[in-house]
Amino acid sequence: MRTEPALDPVAGGDVAGIRSNRPSLGPRIVLYVCLGIAAIPFLFPTYWMIASSLKTITDIFATPPTLWPTSPSFAGYAKAFTFQPFARQYFNSIYIAVVVTVVTMLISSLAGYAFARIRFRGQNLLFVVVLLGLLIPSEVTIVPLFQIFEKLGMINTHWPLLLVTSLGAPSVLATFIMRQFFIALPGELEEAARIDGLGRPGIWWFVAMPLARSALAAVAIFTFLNAWNLYLEPTVYLSSPGLFTLPEALTHYVDPYSGPMWNVQLAAATMTALPVLIVFVIAQRQFVEGLAQTGLKG
Repeated sequence: MRTEPALDPVAGGDVAGIRSNRPSLGPRIVLYVCLGIAAIPFLFPTYWMIASSLKTITDIFATPPTLWPTSPSFAGYAKAFTFQPFARQYFNSIYIAVVVTVVTMLISSLAGYAFARIRFRGQNLLFVVVLLGLLIPSEVTIVPLFQIFEKLGMINTHWPLLLVTSLGAPSVLATFIMRQFFIALPGELEEAARIDGLGRPGIWWFVAMPLARSALAAVAIFTFLNAWNLYLEPTVYLSSPGLFTLPEALTHYVDPYSGPMWNVQLAAATMTALPVLIVFVIAQRQFVEGLAQTGLKG
């Protein structure tokens, strides 16, 4: 029997060929430089926000503008907590975003598993009806929802934010993502779980959910960001400063003449944006992997 000669890694073999296919250092440096230049229009506004939060109002409107404050000051950060109950508003945004994220993950995983793994009459039609929720703008439903919550006595409470956000369009998109993931699961896993005596709830919890961690991470990230950035709903449903969330609170930093306090607004905006940016940078890999495994990569 004829055998192929073994490849000797020490002598080179195919290893040298593989290495030769890798881009050399020069093109990689050029690529990174081009990517860095392309990122400037996206990163500069964030840098300008942080730098201007350390300036006085006079320095912000100085001509020519300065890229860094001549005398950095954290007075704007201190004033952000004195003009409004900013700490309370920060807590409001955190707990609303966390509750909405947890509820959305639970509902979307249950609905997505049902649409993907359980066969019932009218399944596809019902799923299309659910997806139609993505086509309805929130501005269209805000008036009837306000009337409903007003009759229930929930105006100027956080209940409308929790319910509308958990059951609205973000939940529909999360359901779609989870369904796409669960469709790809091998049927043999469910058969093995049934042999071990698990029913549908047990299969969902002990088999499907552990395997769906990447999809759940993607759902958690975009749901949290959506709930964190809510502006229309808090503006409509809330009127007490102590109940405000951060996006609404940012618009209330004004002077006695109703003019914006730019350095204080920018300081509050920096404290609002940085935690979300940090979380996204840390978890972006899980976010991309989750979308890729559900077939939503573009």
